Amino acid sequence: MQIAVRVTPRAGRDMLAAGTTDHLAARLAAAPVDGAANAALIALVAKAFGLRRGAVRLVAGETARLKRLHLDGDAETLARTAAALYGTGA
Repeated sequence: MQIAVRVTPRAGRDMLAAGTTDHLAARLAAAPVDGAANAALIALVAKAFGLRRGAVRLVAGETARLKRLHLDGDAETLARTAAALYGTGA
């Protein structure tokens, strides 16, 4: 499964929430320096979806605010979790 996430670095704390119908929104305490924000995003998404960090890969947007992540896992479970994050179910 792939998800799109819009990242806001240097936030007060790490948080993943609904964004728009096209992407989730992530607020990260890490600065966008030397991949720190990307690593924090992967850890945050892995925790939110109940995955290990290795099951989450950044596939697009390494230096952009809008990023695309690939999640390895049971598609049905991931879809329910995504729906819950968007506030539309589960």
